[in-house]
Amino acid sequence: MHGLGNDYIYFDCMQREIAEPEKLSLRLSDRHFGIGGDGIILMCPSQKADCKMRMFNADGSEGKMCGNGIRCVGKLCRDLGYVKGDTCTVETLSGIKKLKFFFGNDGKVEAVRVDMGAPVLSGRDIPSTFSGDTVIGKPLNIDFEEYAVTLVNMGNPHCVVFADPDTVDIEKLGRKFEYNPVFPDRVNTEFVKVIGDNALKMRVWERGSGETFACGTGACAAAVAAVLNGLCDKSREITVNLLGGQLKIEYPDTVYMTGSATLVFTGSVQL
Repeated sequence: MHGLGNDYIYFDCMQREIAEPEKLSLRLSDRHFGIGGDGIILMCPSQKADCKMRMFNADGSEGKMCGNGIRCVGKLCRDLGYVKGDTCTVETLSGIKKLKFFFGNDGKVEAVRVDMGAPVLSGRDIPSTFSGDTVIGKPLNIDFEEYAVTLVNMGNPHCVVFADPDTVDIEKLGRKFEYNPVFPDRVNTEFVKVIGDNALKMRVWERGSGETFACGTGACAAAVAAVLNGLCDKSREITVNLLGGQLKIEYPDTVYMTGSATLVFTGSVQL
């Protein structure tokens, strides 16, 4: 399944547990020697919500949240009949998220709106070595060049840089940001440009996966950062354009993300 090209291999674990999913992600996510994906996601039973999501990056590390992934988990949960109606709840390591479904003509889930919760803006809670209630446009030196960064945690730590995503060397810079000692848990980095009225263009370097076609929490972080820097109107929907398509972000106080959820194929794998 994928959300705007951000593809993961999804496992229905509601009836059967998978041991050592970290190793499974390393094995199957490889583009040349596995099925290929940005990682794997497990849909598991939950005592607190309709289901629980566990997400593992291509390097085997577990992520706390995945915006594109949670939309696909919601679709899987609804299309397989584990929930009825047009809403569900998903437990993540970043808390319980509420989802609303939008259906296609075939009755299957086509798009999902996710209540992502309020952004965490405190420097230490990103986490980072920056202090203060917010980190907005603060200088960060990378390879002897200074970048103005805005930090937002949307379940995952994000570092937003307002720079032309078409010209940035994301392979080089993304890795430098990810492993900078300022970020003890590593960081996802978004390179963002304002391209219109409440419209952004973004490329993303995800910790543990590298550049991906899209990042849901990253798009949310980019929209919040744009508001904090006075570049977008908080009272209106913000369109974030990614390599894989568009996400619609609303930021009244909490953050809402709406985007597609697409099934590519189903199959079985021998473990």
